[in-house]
Formats: sequence, structure tokens, C-alpha cells
Amino acid sequence: MKKKGKVFLVGAGPGDPGLITVRGQQLLAQAEVVVYDYLVNPRLLDNVSDKAEIIYAGKSYKKHTLSQDEINKLLLTYARKGKQVVRLKGGDPFIFGRGGEEAAVLVKAKIEFEVVPGITSAIAGPAYAGIPVTHRENTSMVSIMTGHEDPTKDEVQLDWKKIANDRSTLVFLMGVGQMPNIVRKLIMHGMDPSVPVAVISWATRPHQRTLTGTLEDIAIKIKTENISPPAVIVVGDVVKHRENLTWFENRPLFGQRIVVTRARAQASEVSQVFRDKGADVMELPTIKIQPMKSYKVLDAEIKKLSDYDWLIFTSVNGVEYFFERLKANKKDVRHLAGIKICAIGPATQEALEQKGLIVDLVPKEFVAEAVIKKLKSSVTLKDKKFLVPRAKEARDVLITGLQKAGAKVKEVAVYETVVDKTGKEQAVARLEKSPPQVVTFTSSSTAKNFVELVGKKSLKTIFKETKFVSIGPITSKTAKGLGMKISAQAKEYTIPGLIEAVEKLLIKKKK
Repeated sequence: MKKKGKVFLVGAGPGDPGLITVRGQQLLAQAEVVVYDYLVNPRLLDNVSDKAEIIYAGKSYKKHTLSQDEINKLLLTYARKGKQVVRLKGGDPFIFGRGGEEAAVLVKAKIEFEVVPGITSAIAGPAYAGIPVTHRENTSMVSIMTGHEDPTKDEVQLDWKKIANDRSTLVFLMGVGQMPNIVRKLIMHGMDPSVPVAVISWATRPHQRTLTGTLEDIAIKIKTENISPPAVIVVGDVVKHRENLTWFENRPLFGQRIVVTRARAQASEVSQVFRDKGADVMELPTIKIQPMKSYKVLDAEIKKLSDYDWLIFTSVNGVEYFFERLKANKKDVRHLAGIKICAIGPATQEALEQKGLIVDLVPKEFVAEAVIKKLKSSVTLKDKKFLVPRAKEARDVLITGLQKAGAKVKEVAVYETVVDKTGKEQAVARLEKSPPQVVTFTSSSTAKNFVELVGKKSLKTIFKETKFVSIGPITSKTAKGLGMKISAQAKEYTIPGLIEAVEKLLIKKKK
């Protein structure tokens, strides 16, 4: 029996990817085809399966990739092939999103469909600008209308006399290009020229801009400040509340563009912290962490674990890969009985504690030199046997330091890092278009691979005004050797320490 296709008209929300509905996220993960619009945040496509077909059908100001008829045909074609199709639309599908037209086409073709509402920018934009569209002191009504309709036409659908006198908050979508005509019509039909107006460009995004004025001067301000679509226009006394209720644009890192170079699987944690503080984060994973081709050496050492006095873990990755092989060899934490555990850094310590282990030693500074110093002051190293499972190309300082102190050390590579060139061209193009304020490095490898990806010449062109921030002295030394000036270094050589260093640097710059 032939599989039945279905089309889901899904509202992507106003731009902030966190504002899509749970149902919308579920459908994106299950979709076989996604047809998305210009105003959809590309980060939402991260939820889509690698096997799904993704089609851009964007319609921006005065520029259409596909006509509405072509979009309709796409939906019909894939649905008739038995595909689960998500039509991902900015805002809400049924609020100036032409979702009603697309649904009608599907009904006529007898194709099953579902509508998943989205948060409209008509409400979210003002909210993110600190403007409540209704307020007991001002109005209990809000009117949402298109600003795209040309008010100079002989036949218009908007009743300007009623609009200008109905005492509700007016919200215009797609109206920036028509602002002079909107202002003229409102004043002509009796609205006071001193009524407050706000224009919110790229609402709910990290580069949101909010311009305020009055009906009398807002069109001139839009031109002077070069405000372009997409934008939400709010007309009414509720705009006055912005002075006290602004929150989104007041976040400490608002509008600051930060590049995170950490491995793809680990980048989201630090990226989200920066985003919560208002930053515009671009993830540019410069390293890819992958298992070794062979674990013959590690497996041999695991079989004689009882010979060792100490295990030293230098990273979370080292912990994870070591315990994977421990399990593969049908062993668990019971086979570590009697072995002392050393961890470099609190994240590594936490990863070990999650495995049910109590860490015996964590140096105050999270570098190899500090480990050697702490061990020397705590135990006798002569003839003690150490197993160090870590990255393939790690520094030799730890190993040589322990050996000089008389310890017997076995270093085993449990994973390796390679340059991640996925989407290199697109990433460099984005950086050229909008250079970042800050690039962060969490290891020497991220610094080396960053330069390999973007090219050394770009340090004096694209990144000439960029601040580079490092997680610690070893990473800083590597970055400097590659021609980068380190503007800030984490006091505590951890991810939270790195975030704190970035925040202090950018807040100081703002002042």
C-alpha cells in the first residue's frame, strides 16, 4: 500500500529559535522534506534529519526565490510522493503568512494537512522591545494589520478612518517601506501627530534594533537610521512603557558577535550561555574529536590495570573514551580498586565522579606543570606507575616531568583531534560579511585549526578589529605564535572562566 503524504504548516516563530513550539520541533525532527522561508532562523534546521531534503523558498523584500504558485506545486508534488512535508513559515502561518492559501490548495488536492501555530512577531517583537501591546493604563485592544498594502491605491482593504480613531494599539507588519504613506493616512484621518511609535527591526534576534519616535517624525528617523525590513511597527501610548520595561537589549552581551571554535558536540553548552547573555553566537567548530582507529595498545593496558598506582585524566574526552574501552573489555570501576585518580580541571573531575569515582587529586591550576608540582608535594613519585589516557597529540610536558621525577609512565592515545572543515566556505563568507567582536579558543588545537580554516591573511583583514580570548596560558602561547593578540585570558582555566573573561572584556569595552 502506497504511503500517504501529509503537509504540516508550521509556524517557526519570530526569529528567536527558542520560540518555536514543541510540536514544531517534533515535526522538524520527523520531516522528510522541509520547505522554509526567508525569516526562518537557520538554527532551526539543526533539528532536521540529515536524510531530509531541505528547500529554501524565501521571499524577502522585493526579492522572491520562488513564487507562491511554485511553492504550492512543491508541497503537492512531495505530498503525492508520500512524503511528510514541513512547510516552515516565519511567525504564524495564518497571520500574513499565506498559510490559508496553501491550506486551501491542499484541501482542493485532497491532501491531508495540519496547522501548527507559531508565535507572531506582532506580539513577540514588541515584547522583546519592552512594549506590552495592551496595558490597563492605555488600551485593552490591539489591531494587527499589514503595512504592505499601498495606501495610495484607489481600492484599499484598510479602513483608515476607523483605524486612526479606534483607540487600540496598532501593529503593522511589513510596513517599513510604506511608512511615509502610513503616517500620512493616520494623521489625515485624525490621529494626533504626537502619538508614540516604535519600529523593531529583526525582532527577537541578537541584532534587534528598536527605534522610537512619534507619528510626526518616525518616517524621517527610519530613513536617517537606515532601518530596513523585516520590522514590526507599533503605534500607540503603550510605546512609552519601553523606557521602563526594556529587557532584551539590556542583557550584558547584547548584540556582541562571538565565535565559538569548540568541537561541534561540545559547542552548544558554551554557546547557550553566551546567547542567554544576549550575544549573537556563531559556532565554527575547528576540531573534530574522533576515536582511534585501533585500541590495541589501550586494551592491553586495561588488561593489566592492577599494575598501576595512578591514573591521570586530562580531559572529559579522555574519561569518556577510556570508560568505553573499559566496558568493551568487560570491566568496570571495580577493576580500578586501589588505583589513585588524578584529574586536570573540575569538568574532568565531574566526569569521573559521574562514573562513581572519587578523585584523589585535582591541581589548583589546570595545566600539566601544576599536576607535576602537586604530585611531587603529595606523594613519592619514584618507581610509581602512571597510566595517562589522553589525546593523540598532547604536550609532552606531563610525561617528561613525571619521568624526570622517577615515575614510570605509560601514555596511551584514546582519541584524536582533526581539523573540522565542514561548511568552511559558508562560515568564512559569513565572517567576511559580519566580522565578530570576539573569537574564543578552548585549546591550542582550536587556535591552530582556526588559522588553518580562515587563512593567516584574514587575521589582518576580516579579524583586524576582533578580540581573541583564550582559556589558559598554553592556548594563549599557541595563539600568539600564530600571529594573534590575546585580549583576555581566563583566570580559571575552565569554560566558566573563559565565559567570565569574555564578559568582562566586552562590558569594559562598552563602558
